[in-house]
Amino acid sequence: MSAIPLSVLDLSPVTAGSDAATALRRSVELAQHSEALGYRRFWLAEHHFAAVASSSTMTLIGLVAAATSSIRVGSAAVQLGHHTPASVVEAFGTIDALHPGRLDLGLGRSGQRRKEATSTSAPERKSAPPEPAAEHEVDGLLIPKPFSLAGLLASPKLAATATALQIAGAEVPDFTEAVDDILALLDGTYVADGVPLSAVPGENAEVEVWIFGSSKGQSAQVAGARGLPFVANYHVSPATTLEAVQAYREAFVPSRDLTEPYVVVSADVVAADTDSTAYELASTFGHWVCGIRSGEGAPPYPDPATTPALTDAERAVVDDRIRTQFVGTPSTVADGLDTLARVTGADELVITSVTHDFEARKRSHELLAREWGLVAAQPA
Repeated sequence: MSAIPLSVLDLSPVTAGSDAATALRRSVELAQHSEALGYRRFWLAEHHFAAVASSSTMTLIGLVAAATSSIRVGSAAVQLGHHTPASVVEAFGTIDALHPGRLDLGLGRSGQRRKEATSTSAPERKSAPPEPAAEHEVDGLLIPKPFSLAGLLASPKLAATATALQIAGAEVPDFTEAVDDILALLDGTYVADGVPLSAVPGENAEVEVWIFGSSKGQSAQVAGARGLPFVANYHVSPATTLEAVQAYREAFVPSRDLTEPYVVVSADVVAADTDSTAYELASTFGHWVCGIRSGEGAPPYPDPATTPALTDAERAVVDDRIRTQFVGTPSTVADGLDTLARVTGADELVITSVTHDFEARKRSHELLAREWGLVAAQPA
């Protein structure tokens, strides 16, 4: 099996019939479990006004870091449209001061993407979009047709969320400028209005900066130009992962911390002792994604025992995500991940796994860790 590292991305999902407090306790427990199994990193996602308990991601990162001892902990990713660079650096600097050398500061541009989509002039909005690429396979890896974000970005709830998360009249910063400000604050070279400012804590913190992206656009370009590691989101946008990785590598300029491109690719997985069990556990994944893509935000993760099958119309909305999820026995899942790593040239993979049954979720991580050959996961 591939020797590249394996990490965990946790969405801190609230499951049907449960609550946010339980989801948060489970995130801490899963982090401890992942550390014991030998996973390299434990990243937490930022989502708001949805059945996801990691909305205050930086707070939760601090709690997870305090409950673990060696695994790297980070964000996947801080949405810079909702935070100032100073607040991000001070928050991560605070955690690093107590848990030095363990933090990954992942950055994303979600807020700016929505601003660009809604501020485009009317004539440009009416122009015909390019024809999406046809579904195809690359050396065994499924590359589906792109999913259109137009409906999601036009969601009234998404607009209301943006309003709630920003101070009235505030402008979403340019992603490139925000990243540069964060790097300057960490390096101690930040200047505002001609005045040098030092983030305390934050300056000289042992924090690794990462860029997350789903396309060949600004995120991939910034990561490459700044010589930062890049995370390509196959679990979010499987249609554009390969072009994102290629764009990052083509734009890469060696930096003080990174002499060559470093790529992590994400994947949705569910592993179980049998294929039938795994598919039953994963049977409501499509319902969950359908809620997200409707613009209403992630619903409480549905219970397979009480949830009817997707309708044909619902299935069409999430078909690309269902068919690019890696589900089955540990060997089946690991083979799929090995193909993903080989085709993308990933230096590392990060898995996200959501099931209604938390013990089954922990078991999925354990089975995969053993199959992948993580040292700590080997039986005595």
